[in-house]
Amino acid sequence: MPPKTEARPLAVAKIGGSLHASPDLARWIAALKNYPHRLTLVSGGGPFADAVRAAQPKIGFPDTTAHAMAVLAMEQYALALASLHDLDLAGTREEFEAIHARGRIALWRPSPMVGAARDIAPGWDVTSDSLAAWLARETNAAALLMIKSVDVGVDLALRDLVSAGVVDLAFPTYVDGTPVFVAGPRALADAAQLLTGGALPGVPVAASTQKIAS
Repeated sequence: MPPKTEARPLAVAKIGGSLHASPDLARWIAALKNYPHRLTLVSGGGPFADAVRAAQPKIGFPDTTAHAMAVLAMEQYALALASLHDLDLAGTREEFEAIHARGRIALWRPSPMVGAARDIAPGWDVTSDSLAAWLARETNAAALLMIKSVDVGVDLALRDLVSAGVVDLAFPTYVDGTPVFVAGPRALADAAQLLTGGALPGVPVAASTQKIAS
């Protein structure tokens, strides 16, 4: 029987939609399943969000509509991941708690919580990156792990990650002090070992300075 959920720290991990066609996707999910504490997984929109971006200039719907459609794209991708990788979907706090109590990863279905939120700005500046940061803040997560298809250097300010397109424009606002780790392909080699020990892979971002520590 897994330990009581309140005794175990909570981490939120966001896995980039750009990994949807990479063999690293399955390796990352397998590694995350070794984490002994509570873990909520946030997926990007993957090819479903790309379809929204491609359709917007052709059809002409506004950014607010595109944002709502992109949230549904995240949900579509989550449904695919759940079926392919034996993950449990959760759209509410109660569902998170029930899944975590069973010692399982909770894969976020964002529509219910995002649809009810009043502090999320609808638009392309807020992608799944910012929504993962928002969820980490809302659920009092101890840390946020951002799994990306590119590696980042050390001693970078968060604004540099934004300008490089590693995270979206609104991400620093929604982080709001949550400790962040950014993990690219290089971090995958020892990810399973670190996660098994309760640590997070990747490059840590100091919450107080918002600079990536070496």
